[in-house]
Amino acid sequence: MRLEGPDGSEAWLIGWPPRTGTGWHDHAESVGAFLTARGALKENSLAARLPTDGWKTLELSEDVDRQRQLTAGEGRAFGRHHVHEVLNESPTEHAVSVHAYYPPLPRIRRYSRTGPVLRLESVERPEDWQ
Repeated sequence: MRLEGPDGSEAWLIGWPPRTGTGWHDHAESVGAFLTARGALKENSLAARLPTDGWKTLELSEDVDRQRQLTAGEGRAFGRHHVHEVLNESPTEHAVSVHAYYPPLPRIRRYSRTGPVLRLESVERPEDWQ
């Protein structure tokens, strides 16, 4: 569910059934934050600055992977072009999270990952989510 926020921001309330996730993606030019409101979420992220455009495949160095476990009440902020995936790894419990972005999401770039290789698969725009 999308909610308009103050000063051109937006928020999303997201429900996570057991064993679901976002896949690898970024939020392009938006900065953001999210908070786990119920359950537990895992975030896998890349501690690397990626080129913003003009590439399809990158080989990542060995030291870029980061993991966080975020239980109810825990969250994190992130900057532009932050590449991550968010997962509810529980086999039985639902999770809920709240995400805020500024400016509102102009696009989301989706990636696939095989070992150290990150591949740009698609670019989604807000009209794709309607």
